Amino acid sequence: MGVIAADLFLTLDGVYQAPGGVDEDPSEGFTYGGWQAPFAGRESGDAIVANIVTIDALLLGRTTYDIFTAYWPAHGDSNPIAEHFNRIPKFVVSRELVDPTWAGTTVLRDAASAGRLRDDFDEVHLIGSGNLLNSLLEADVVDRLNLWLYPLTLGSGKRLFGPGTLPASFQLAQPPQGYDGGAVSLVYERAGAVETANIDEL
Repeated sequence: MGVIAADLFLTLDGVYQAPGGVDEDPSEGFTYGGWQAPFAGRESGDAIVANIVTIDALLLGRTTYDIFTAYWPAHGDSNPIAEHFNRIPKFVVSRELVDPTWAGTTVLRDAASAGRLRDDFDEVHLIGSGNLLNSLLEADVVDRLNLWLYPLTLGSGKRLFGPGTLPASFQLAQPPQGYDGGAVSLVYERAGAVETANIDEL
C-alpha cells in the first residue's frame, strides 16, 4: 500500500497561503502572496524538485487545482516540475467541477475517495490544499507531512491545523535539513494517537 503525503510551505505562524506568487491567492484580503521567494536558493530548490519527482499521483483541493491549472500546463516540458506535474495522474476533490481542463485529471467527489488512492499509487502527494488536508487529517488518512518551514510570521492568511484538527502524533522520519536563508525541511510520519503523562513521572 502506498502513502498519502502532504507537502506544504509554511511560515512560523502556520500560514500556507500563496507562497509562490504575489497574485497566487489574494482571497480574504491576503496581501503577502509570494512570501517564499526571498528565501529561494539553489540548494533548497534542488531539494524541492527532488521531492516532487518522487510523486506518483497529485492530489489537490479545488482552489489549488485552479491555481496549478492556470500555471503549470503553460510552462511546457522544459521545466522539470511542469514536466512531472503534466505527466502524472492528477486528482482533484470537488463537488462542482465537471470538465477539468488539465490533461490527466480525475475528479473525486469527497475526501473519503482520496484515501483509496493509496491502493493504486506508491506516493500520493497533496500540495497546499489546506481545507482538503484538514478533511484528510480528520479521516486519518495522512501518512506523512513534508513541511518546509520559513523564518517569518505574517499574522494573517490561511493556516494549517485550525480548530477541529484531529488529535494525532507524528514522528520525525528523517533528520531536519536547514538551508541558506533559514528555511528548514521537516518530514513527519504518522505515529498513532496522542499520549499524555506528567513530566515529573517520566
